Parts: sequence; structure tokens; C-alpha cells
Amino acid sequence: MARIGSDIQKSKKILAASGLVSIPTETVYGLAANAFDIAAVLKIFATKNRPTFDPLIVHAASLDKIESFTKNIPNKAFALAENFWPGPLTLLLERTSLIPDMVTSGLPKVAVRIPKHPLTLNLLSQLDFPLAAPSANPFGYISPTTAKHVNDQLGNKISYILDGGDCAIGIESTIIGFEGEDAIVYRLGGLSINAIEELIGTVQVVPHSTSQPQSPGQLKSHYAPKKKIVIGNIADMITQYKNEEIGILSFQKQYPKIAQANQIQLSSLEDINEAAKNLFTALRKLDALSVTIILAEFVPNIGLGLAINDRLKRASSK
Repeated sequence: MARIGSDIQKSKKILAASGLVSIPTETVYGLAANAFDIAAVLKIFATKNRPTFDPLIVHAASLDKIESFTKNIPNKAFALAENFWPGPLTLLLERTSLIPDMVTSGLPKVAVRIPKHPLTLNLLSQLDFPLAAPSANPFGYISPTTAKHVNDQLGNKISYILDGGDCAIGIESTIIGFEGEDAIVYRLGGLSINAIEELIGTVQVVPHSTSQPQSPGQLKSHYAPKKKIVIGNIADMITQYKNEEIGILSFQKQYPKIAQANQIQLSSLEDINEAAKNLFTALRKLDALSVTIILAEFVPNIGLGLAINDRLKRASSK
């Protein structure tokens, strides 16, 4: 298994030698490599078993560093960066030749962000290259929100996990691109649409795609447990699937007909932000139980609820 610790110098040494390090962010843990190093980036795809048509997000410590490998940045992008970086926002920007085709799956734009985690920001500030870093999980599976999650699923394939504790947000970043003056949300995430629109006006939200995504995180089936997950009215589904071993993922309600050990409530206080933070850990716990099916429900479609419901849809799309 991988070593887990907070050694930034060790992380730097591994990354400089074309190796992989799992890094903490406020959203989920990433699997990082030197974004300028094609051999290192290829290791990300191989380790995750990720298709090369699915582009990666590049992380840097400052807007100045991001400007060194991007160009023609729209004014709205600058406004978003100044207000929400560091934070759970990814911008899709035109890239320069410094970013290899492998990182963007041959597309002309690169997804970039500045993560809001002190340990990773410290690491990034000491590197002379940015880090390509998708979530540190096998492709298509539930994203990791603790160092242990990473070790459980990729610990035999990487040597070091930079441990930054539990992820504060627990759901991936919001991805925004631009067509002329229009801002387009390619992935719902940890920054709410309301916050974005208060700053730059109305944005367009596009559905995910099944092939040739224009940005990371657009695939229809993703973030999925190995167990079948069905979304709907839980009370009705309990009757419908009465011959199955049922697990329950609810917003805040408990169901007396199902063993309490097989139920997880995302937020007993009906707090959307708490529900987002708990989502992936809850799916992981239910997936480890001896249940044959997971019955889930959508949360209120407000704030981060839009991103939670997006992840639930994709987790159930098989």
C-alpha cells in the first residue's frame, strides 16, 4: 500500500521524477502528475484505467502561473477567478503549446483551477510546473474524500498520498467554459450556480455527454458504486424491491422497515452543504455492505443540491 503523510518535500521529489502523488483538495482527492510531462500524464490514465478521450484538470498555485500556459482569457473568466479562486471552480481556457495534447485529449482548451487546500497550495507554490490531477479513484467509481479512500482503491499502484484530512466540500469543482461572451457550465459542482450568476449574469448549463466530452467530468455514467443504485420515492421502492437486500440513501429520513445499519442519511438537519460533503462517503459505505440494491432519492434542487442530484443521476446510469 502507499505511504500516507504530509511530507511536501517527498511529494516534490516523486513528482519531479515523473511519478504520481495523491493530493488533497477542498473538493476530492486528486491523482497528480507533472502536467508538462507526457510520460507522467500517461501514468495517470494507466493507473486510473481512464480513457484518454476524457481530459484532465490542471492545478496551479496562482493566476499568474495559469496565465503562463493559457491565452485569450475572457473578462468573465478573470472576474470568476478573482472572486472564487482558490476554490471549487474550474475554468476552461485556451491553452498554449506548453500543455500537451494528452492532458486535454487533443482539445484546444485546458481545464484549470487553484484548489483551496493549504497543504496542496504549499506544494504547488514550490513546483515549477502545474499538476494534472483528476480524482484519485479507478475510472467511473466513487470519488475519494479521505486519504484512506485513496489507499483502499489505488494504494497498490502509487507510492505516496499527501494526507490533508477530510475534504471540506466533498464534491467536485464546477466547470465553466466560454463561447464568446457566453459562460457555459459543463459540470455542476462545489460552486453554486446562484453564486456564479450573481457575479457574471445568466449562464447556460449543458448536459453531460457519453463520448468526446468537451471538458472533464461530462460522462453520463460516473461516480458509481458497484451495487445497483435506483433513484425515486424510497417508500414506494421499498415495496417494489421487497425481495432484495436493500440499502437506503436518503436526504434526512429513516425507514422503519429497513435495518438501520443499511441506511444512511446525508443530513439529519436537511443541510444541503452537509449532504454534499457526505455524499461520496455514504455511497462508498453502502457499496461495502451486503446489500444487493441501493435505493436513493434526490435532494432539493437548490444550491449544491443541483450538483448532488447530478452525481446521483450518473451513479445510477449504467
